Amino acid sequence: MSALIDLNPADSAVVANPYPLYEQLRAAGPLIWSENLDMWLAPTYQAASAVLRNPQLGRIYKPRLPAIDWEIFNWLHSDSILDSEPPKHTRLRSLVTKTFTRGRIEAMRPAIENICAELLEHTAQQVQERGQFDLLADYAEPLPVLVIAKLLGVPAQMSAELRSWSQAIVKMYEVGPTAAEEADALSACAQFSEYISTLARERKRKPADDLITALVQAQESGEKLNEHELIAMCVLLLNAGHEASVNGFGNGFVSLFQHPDQLRELAQDPDGLASSALEEMLRFDSPLHMFDRTATADTEIAGVTISTGQKVAALLGSANRDEQQFVKAATFNIHRTPNSHIAFGAGIHFCVGAPLARLEMNISLPLLLKKYPDLKLAGQPAQRPTFVLRGWETIPVC
Repeated sequence: MSALIDLNPADSAVVANPYPLYEQLRAAGPLIWSENLDMWLAPTYQAASAVLRNPQLGRIYKPRLPAIDWEIFNWLHSDSILDSEPPKHTRLRSLVTKTFTRGRIEAMRPAIENICAELLEHTAQQVQERGQFDLLADYAEPLPVLVIAKLLGVPAQMSAELRSWSQAIVKMYEVGPTAAEEADALSACAQFSEYISTLARERKRKPADDLITALVQAQESGEKLNEHELIAMCVLLLNAGHEASVNGFGNGFVSLFQHPDQLRELAQDPDGLASSALEEMLRFDSPLHMFDRTATADTEIAGVTISTGQKVAALLGSANRDEQQFVKAATFNIHRTPNSHIAFGAGIHFCVGAPLARLEMNISLPLLLKKYPDLKLAGQPAQRPTFVLRGWETIPVC
């Protein structure tokens, strides 16, 4: 079936506010054929969830050509848990979950608190000097990079490079990257992979108490991560952890600024309301809006057959605003419970870094509002011109 409406991720109006279009797509049906993208779209919560959980809809990475030019980029994806399927995905996920444990993540709490305190000290200096600070550049962006750097065992002084590499690589997830963005991404892939490879060799000679050492030493059924898989894992942990945390935090705060009564209420009880508020921030304006899969066999979703080889995209941003799943879905409510959003995905590709992202945000949000209980916008936020990874470039506050 074809719809009279379609999704154009390059449309500036859609990038600015995709939610009116999402509402039209959901009304048109649980599965819509997109002529523009040459794939099926799943805009409803039930259909998107089914797409994410169906084992016959896989993350099938199609190598970019020419292969020589794109060699590093191709293996960073084909050897990643994000773009692999069982049995390879099962092995990779098992290896990383042995090391990226809930206990290891929880043990990061004191370090995260210290990093937040240092960043808040920096914001105070910015306020003193300029009368304002950037909620993203001065707080939300450096935090996850510094945390994942510490977790991996990367020196803190490398955080700027890690951030730059991550931002260059994730631009390739958007529809139609420019030639300049492709060149930047390839350069970032080469520099990142060389750095992690060097660090891994050092950890083999001299183990340390960090995640890279644990990944080097991890074994499952007698298998270790090979060099490409280890590098791909580290790149994914940085990219996924960085983007989810930054965009979830930034999008959520813009929503809070648009709902000042709820922001004031949250500031009055940040410890008590942080958890439910953060889940609503992730649901209401999700950091990831589209996650595509490919049919490995003819598969039925919501009564529609997806033919072998066809792509289907779960529209997470639309699913999380589905009126059939959430009461008053278009209303921002920091008290919402239960809140079964799928901002971190679902199924075997559920974000491996979600527990760390949640911990970071549950620590950083209360600390921010205790420091600035009357936090408000100091200017108009500037939005990122991206659709798949939705976020903001600057959010000036005081």
